[in-house]
Amino acid sequence: MARIAGVDLPKNKHMEIALTYIHGIGRTSAKQILDKVDLPYTMNSDDLDTNDVSRIRKVIEDEYVVEGDRRREVSMDIKRLTDLGTYRGRRHRMRLPCRGQNTKNNARTRKGPRRGAAARRN
Repeated sequence: MARIAGVDLPKNKHMEIALTYIHGIGRTSAKQILDKVDLPYTMNSDDLDTNDVSRIRKVIEDEYVVEGDRRREVSMDIKRLTDLGTYRGRRHRMRLPCRGQNTKNNARTRKGPRRGAAARRN
């Protein structure tokens, strides 16, 4: 099992998909990485040798912000919005959708489970 950027790549998956298990790398970035190291998208993650892993690791370290650094960037961006008091920052603070979605009927993921009428009265 290959370990890249502190993440164990899943077994028996195409590399195009396996690289997306690293936070900060999506399908497009995974394809670009594989193009740079001249590996096919359909190569299984089990078939990587140490040379391939080291080349992929080098490209990711040099050109991409992944895992802890990426998570820190995102949290700092959200903190900046909340500190400035922007509309999006207020929506983040209230744990509501901040990209214009309706909240009257949907948005259960952000708002959490419904509270009954008895719980609202108190």
